[in-house]
Amino acid sequence: MKVLQAMAGAEFGGAEAFFVRLVRALNRAGLNQRVVIRENKARAQSLRDGGIEPLELPFGGMLDRRTPRALKHEIKTFQPQIVMTWMNRASKMMPKGDFVQVGRLGGYYDLKYYKTCDHLIGNTQDIVDHIVKQGWDKDKAHYLPNFVSEDRAEPVSRKSLYTPDNAALILALGRLHENKGFDVLLRAMARVPNTYLWLAGEGPLRESLEKQAEDLGIKPRVRFLGWREDTPALFAACDLFVCPSRHEPLGNVVLEAWAQDVPVIAADSMGPGTLINHMDSGVLVPVDDSDSLARAIRAVIDDYELAEHIVRRGREVYDAEFTEQQVVARYLEFFQSIVTKT
Repeated sequence: MKVLQAMAGAEFGGAEAFFVRLVRALNRAGLNQRVVIRENKARAQSLRDGGIEPLELPFGGMLDRRTPRALKHEIKTFQPQIVMTWMNRASKMMPKGDFVQVGRLGGYYDLKYYKTCDHLIGNTQDIVDHIVKQGWDKDKAHYLPNFVSEDRAEPVSRKSLYTPDNAALILALGRLHENKGFDVLLRAMARVPNTYLWLAGEGPLRESLEKQAEDLGIKPRVRFLGWREDTPALFAACDLFVCPSRHEPLGNVVLEAWAQDVPVIAADSMGPGTLINHMDSGVLVPVDDSDSLARAIRAVIDDYELAEHIVRRGREVYDAEFTEQQVVARYLEFFQSIVTKT
């Protein structure tokens, strides 16, 4: 079986990171793939490190003539049975051909970009329901979850980030964007003294978040780390993971915390609210509620048995559905099923 994978994503992001993980895992499983990405040196190198040589294209606007020509050439020479396009731009720009086109959605997107697709994948059941509600054939809308890296690493030295060894340490990850709710987490931090926060990510709100931390008087306890590739080492150093997102279709970061055996607190947005069983595999708090978030942080920090219970149950949920082996097997089964039907 031959599968062409096309991703025209942003420089950083959860979907982009999962794309690399899945392509590399499918390669390890023996799937014959051709991979096309928007020009990105770091992503291309990560794929090469996994034994895959990607084709890098601009995936630009209306004046971009190179990308459509190159896509047609790749399809003609590789002759894939399946073309899998990730998110809007790659799906919109993919030419028609003698193959099954699968669009992969990691959010609640407008399906106008997916008119040429034969099947659509959502990485949560709620996204699949959203697809069907827009009029898509329910038999051609499929739920296939994500997996995350289970790699372990030595913890990042707290001393290197001026963090006391005896302080409770919170980790948060993600793009510094309004949807991620890091402003809510900073307000909660002001209500939880003697705790430190490592915030790993970049984005348009970095400057305003740094100013907010200063205005709240918590800047000495907050470390803005920028975009990091060593997340296992960050998880290994922390005591608690917090996902304060206002809008989070899935919540890869919740899966990462489960896989790294770290207790999770999350705002009850769509993805985390679906994944987490409150007070069992994590603690859920209302969206945009810094007081409730502060109380939850104190509760998990102060109650060792609760923290251990969350870690144990989170790991059980992860092992039951979200491991690399399980997700790769489901993708391969799906690919085989749609090829067999054509």
